Amino acid sequence: MEERNPFDIAKVRIVKAANALGLDEATTTLLCTPQREIAVALPVKMDDGSTKIFQGFRVQFNTARGPAKGGIRWFPTETIDTVRALACWMTWKCAVVDIPLGGGKGGIICDPKNLSEGEKERLARAYIRAIAPFIGVTKDVPAPDVYTNGQIMAWMMDEYEKMTMESNPGVITGKPIEIGGSQGRADATARGGIYATRECAKAYGIDLKGKTCAVLGFGNAGQYAASLAEEILGMKVVAVSDSKGGVYNPNGIDTKKLLDCKKADGCLTKFPDAQAVTNDEVLGLDVCVLFPAALENMITKENAGNLKCQIICELANGPTTPEADEIIDAKGVHLIPDFLANAGGVTVSYFEQCQNAQNFYWEYDEVQKRLDQKMTSAFRAVYEMSVAKKTSLREAACLVSIKRVADAMKLRGWV
Repeated sequence: MEERNPFDIAKVRIVKAANALGLDEATTTLLCTPQREIAVALPVKMDDGSTKIFQGFRVQFNTARGPAKGGIRWFPTETIDTVRALACWMTWKCAVVDIPLGGGKGGIICDPKNLSEGEKERLARAYIRAIAPFIGVTKDVPAPDVYTNGQIMAWMMDEYEKMTMESNPGVITGKPIEIGGSQGRADATARGGIYATRECAKAYGIDLKGKTCAVLGFGNAGQYAASLAEEILGMKVVAVSDSKGGVYNPNGIDTKKLLDCKKADGCLTKFPDAQAVTNDEVLGLDVCVLFPAALENMITKENAGNLKCQIICELANGPTTPEADEIIDAKGVHLIPDFLANAGGVTVSYFEQCQNAQNFYWEYDEVQKRLDQKMTSAFRAVYEMSVAKKTSLREAACLVSIKRVADAMKLRGWV
């Protein structure tokens, strides 16, 4: 995998879009600069009685359009530059789907696979105590991300409420439904990507029913993408992979059985009804749609030339490098960029905030309907910009979102 600084990649794309929009130097510089960065040391009592110091971050990238919003990642190789890049992408993500929020992101350097439930809870509460002065429904609202989940969000919300001595369910999203979470949040990232894929296929005259797809990454987003591609788009999943390798069956894979296999054996390659393949082999399969749903920099200049798909729906953040983008554009592949493709998660998180504020909760069908409307409207705005400017969907999405943020900055008198 090509090693690239994700924040450098993010800034390259900002500058390119800013130049195309004719923005002045001060506006461009501010668009590339995080507004606030918080680094915290987190002492946590471990089960063996020792105390371990974890390092955590929170970046509030841009709040011109509203309070910061973004997940919290627990990852062994987390870096401040990764958190900066993700906070940056969250800014454009909220703007492209036109919700009144800015971009934020958090991270803790840790390996959650080596932590007990008690250690996870103590780490979650320590993090919230450290960043509490900087978060809140009018400041910054965290959510789950890589290796965090609803239970961790529940502990974080509870710790915040203990500190403030009042009910504040909207301070955290992605919570369990029993304590203020939203219906439809679990599959929202993948579902939003599926809606965007449907609209992309319509725009370019591609019939998806009965066609094949492959999923690179079988975490939360990838698992739901596989099942929803079958359910909503009528597609056939022929390949799935994760960090340990993948499986391929040209006749289709039973994704429910595959998930059971992963839960039982810890990997996909032991699945009996398919042949083992590498991640690069999955990328090169002749499928209609490819769903990259793993980590950053998975599609690079070294492997982009092997792509044979018609549509790429980037459910992961930053899975494609700028050099790979050029190859993809030249091949005529329709790429739905990450901050549009995976915006379903933050959109339903925004719905969760709205429901918390109203203390009135929507039915599952209502959440799905509203998410469909948001993703459809967002894709159409990006597609129309793409046609008007004769540019790729990624560049069009950058133009739409960055213009919205720049306009808000100017109206506020920041630049």
